[in-house]
Amino acid sequence: MCFRRVFVALVSLYVAALVFAPAGSGQAVPSRPEVAPVVVLDIKGAIGVGTGHMIEEGFARARAERAGLIVLRLDTPGGLVSATRDIIQAILASPIPVAVFVAPSGARAASAGTYIAYAAHIAAMAPGTHLGAATPVQMGMPGVPTPAPERREDGKRGEDKAEAKGSAMERKVLNDAVAYLRSLAQLRGRNADWAEKAVRDASTLTAEEAARENVVDLVAGNVGDLLDKVDGRTVRTTEGERKLGARHARVIVVEPSWKARLLAIVTDPNIAFILLMIGIYGIIFEFWTPGLAGPGIVGAICLIVGLMALSVMPLNFAGMALLVAGLAMMMAEAFTPGFGVLGLGGIAGFIIGGLFLFDPAGADIDFAVGWPVLLAAAATNALLLLGVLGMAMRVRRRRVVTGPEQLVGMEGEVVEWRDGHGRVRVHGEIWLANAAAAFAPGTRVQVGGRDGLTLRVNEIREGT
Repeated sequence: MCFRRVFVALVSLYVAALVFAPAGSGQAVPSRPEVAPVVVLDIKGAIGVGTGHMIEEGFARARAERAGLIVLRLDTPGGLVSATRDIIQAILASPIPVAVFVAPSGARAASAGTYIAYAAHIAAMAPGTHLGAATPVQMGMPGVPTPAPERREDGKRGEDKAEAKGSAMERKVLNDAVAYLRSLAQLRGRNADWAEKAVRDASTLTAEEAARENVVDLVAGNVGDLLDKVDGRTVRTTEGERKLGARHARVIVVEPSWKARLLAIVTDPNIAFILLMIGIYGIIFEFWTPGLAGPGIVGAICLIVGLMALSVMPLNFAGMALLVAGLAMMMAEAFTPGFGVLGLGGIAGFIIGGLFLFDPAGADIDFAVGWPVLLAAAATNALLLLGVLGMAMRVRRRRVVTGPEQLVGMEGEVVEWRDGHGRVRVHGEIWLANAAAAFAPGTRVQVGGRDGLTLRVNEIREGT
C-alpha cells in the first residue's frame, strides 16, 4: 500500500513537470561549435633544406588535425634561396591560413625571413624584433657593399644611374628580387614601396615601425595575444575566404622530426665539409691498411652523407674541382716523395677550393665553410703528408730484408772452390760465388755483393 502511494506521487510530479515546463524546454540546446586547433612551428636559425622539410611535415600535421591556423614563429638571419622559395610556395598554396610571427623579443626576420613574412596571410611581430635587409648578397663580393641607388634632384631614386654602375647579372638579380617581393606585397595588400626599399637599400624596420608602415598586420606579445587579435579576421586562401576563430583555440606545437633535424645538421656547410673529409680519409686509410674494414665503412658512410648534403646545397663546381685537385696533389706527394712542391700546391688548392666550395648566388647570407674549419682541415692534411713523408724516409734508410738484396751481408759456408770460383751455401741455398782468394771447403764467408746470380764473398777472419 505504501509502495503504491509512492509510485502515484512520483507519477504526479512527473506530469506536473511536463505541464508547467517552459515552452521549448524539451528541445536540445545547441552547444558552442568547437574551435579548430592552431598549429605552431618554430623556425630558428638559417633557412635550409631541413627547414623546408620541417615546414612540409608541419603543414601535413595541420591538415591531419583540421587546424584553423598555422603559426610560423620566426627567428632567422636568412638562408638558401631555393629553400626560401619552396617555403613561400607552400604558404601560398596552403588551404589553411598561415600567420608568420617574428618572435620572441630580440628575434629577427632578416633577408629570406622578410620574404616569408610578406607571403603569409597574416604577418605579426613581437616588440623588440625587426625585419628587412633583403638585398641579395651575391650583388657583390663578400665584405663589399652594393652601391645604393642615388637620389635625383626630383627626389626619386636614380635607379637607372645605380643600375648602370653594376653588371648585367647584378641588375638581373636585383630586379628579380624586387619584383618577387613586390608581387608578394601586392598579393597580401601590404606596403610594396617599402618592400622594394628593403631589397635595393637593405632597409630594416622595428616591430612598431613595421606595423605603422603597413609592412606587418599587427604587434603581439606572444602566441596567445596573437590569437586574440586575429580572432574574427577574414583572409583569402586557395580555397576562398576563411574567417579565423582563433581565440581559446587549442595550440599544438609541432616539434621537428629526427629526419628534419638530421637534414638541418648535415646541410650545414661546415658539417658537410667535415663529413666529406672524414669520408676521403677513411677510404685512403682503408687502401693503406686493407682488411681493417672499419675505416672503409666509416669513410664510405660519411662520404655518401656528405655528397648527399652537397647535392642539395648551392655547390660551386670550380671550388669542388680545386678541392679534389688539392687532395690529389697531396696524395701524389705522399706516394712519390719529392721536394714538397706538390704538397704545398695541394694545400693551397685545398684551402682555395674550400673557400669557393659553395655558390654565393644560392643563398642570401654568408653561406661558406668557416675559416677555422678550413685551417684545421689544411693542418690535418699537412700533418698527414709530413707523417707519410717521414715514414717513407725511414723505410729508405732501413736495410733491405726481402728479395735478392737481403743476401748482402749474410754469412755462408764454402761448399767447393777452385781457381777463384766455387759454390757457397747461404740462407739454406747453394749459390755460385767468386773471390780473389782461395778457400777450402767449409770456410766461413760473408756476402759482399751480387752480380746477377753470382755472389761476391769475403772470408770471415777471426776477430772481425
